[in-house]
Amino acid sequence: MNAKASILLVDDEPNIIEILEIVLRDQGMDVLKAASARDALDLLRQHEVDVVISDIRMPDMSGVELLKEAKQLAPDTVFILITAYASTDTAIDALQHGAYDYLTKPFKMEELLNIVRHSLEKKFLKREVVSLKNEIEAQQGQKLFQALHRSQLVGKSQKMLEVYRTIGTVAMGESTVLVTGESGTGKELVARAIHEASKRKDRPFVSINCGAFPETLLESELFGYMKGAFTGAIGNKKGLIETASGGSVFLDEIGDMTPAMQVKLLRVLQERKLRPLGGTQELPVDVRVIVATNHDLQAAIQQGQFREDLYYRIAVITIHLPPLRERAEDIDLLAFHFLGQYAEKNGKRVFGISRAALHCLENYHWPGNVRELENTIERAIALETTEAIQIERLPDAVRRLPMPAVRDSIALPEGCFGLDEFLHNFERDLICQVLKRTEGNQTLAAAYLKLTKPSLRHRIQTLGIDPTVFRRNGSTP
Repeated sequence: MNAKASILLVDDEPNIIEILEIVLRDQGMDVLKAASARDALDLLRQHEVDVVISDIRMPDMSGVELLKEAKQLAPDTVFILITAYASTDTAIDALQHGAYDYLTKPFKMEELLNIVRHSLEKKFLKREVVSLKNEIEAQQGQKLFQALHRSQLVGKSQKMLEVYRTIGTVAMGESTVLVTGESGTGKELVARAIHEASKRKDRPFVSINCGAFPETLLESELFGYMKGAFTGAIGNKKGLIETASGGSVFLDEIGDMTPAMQVKLLRVLQERKLRPLGGTQELPVDVRVIVATNHDLQAAIQQGQFREDLYYRIAVITIHLPPLRERAEDIDLLAFHFLGQYAEKNGKRVFGISRAALHCLENYHWPGNVRELENTIERAIALETTEAIQIERLPDAVRRLPMPAVRDSIALPEGCFGLDEFLHNFERDLICQVLKRTEGNQTLAAAYLKLTKPSLRHRIQTLGIDPTVFRRNGSTP
């Protein structure tokens, strides 16, 4: 737990405040106390607070009403609400207005501490972004950070830091850069970041997907054409390379380029001149070329599908962009980045992601990489009716957890047996298996069992299940 974390306790019962204060201070946390919601609002105006732990039922103002007003004063403060009066409607109301979680008295102190730990991890994620900015600025300067910001290249993992460092190192040069990586990883964003951090940033950045055009059309798009070069060429047209003069041209999926086009591109890179289709004169070329592919070009060379001389011309500098599954620590950051982007674009008041939904996002393998995650968040925001993305808004593939195999038949005990006892044990075993699969995450387990979280907790208590045994270190209930 972060030693500098600040917790505000709000409850009209002094005994509750005293117990929580002792436990939280033992965890190295700063604790503020308020006996009413009004006092809590006064403290929030005077102090920066990371987490508010508040009772729901209080005489002057309810915990949910406090939550609504406090979000105007301190929108980044995490709220955990506690009550002795369990109500599904109250829980839903609290969560929809931005509460991080909801606990019913009596609760285990370790359960509360785990929720606080997890909430602080998410809150401090934003602070890590600031640290990332400082690290990049220290190593490469303000110019690179601004370039990354404009290109919308997002990530804080070690692998992405290496990508940033390479961009900062090569951006001011003129060498051709090859960006490799699977589809959907953001190769064009890397190309834009290189352009934005270069001395050519005030000149055009032109992008073209080489695999999207047949050979003849690609040639005219890249090199332009002269009037009468082919049927329909009623005038001269500049190619994209000439249009990008003084700037950068990005050739995506260069591995899909035909052998004939590879020869023509190689000549342009070698001679720094181009001849428009149907033209007789060569034009000087002043562009930086950045290319990308999701193919193994070395293997394509061995198969005779890609020219070796062109490969060495384009691969002067190579930047590999890792797939999202290899930088899972970036999923949170990317998800909230797209959340802000598409909530604003669609005019939706969606400010967060529920823990159950975030758990699914973090544990999905993302075969479509960042592009698939972006589409998932955009879809969820379009469907969401609350202020936080719920697990129900995620596609089936993303929220599907491998469940225990269903047996073809149930082994019956020998002789007579009690149905109630048998069903009790069966329900207990089933819930234990689901908790094992969700690593003790009761919110996610409740979603998969189609139960409310209070209902699942009641069953867990009734069946005598200890959910803590299913948790990994640092995981939450």
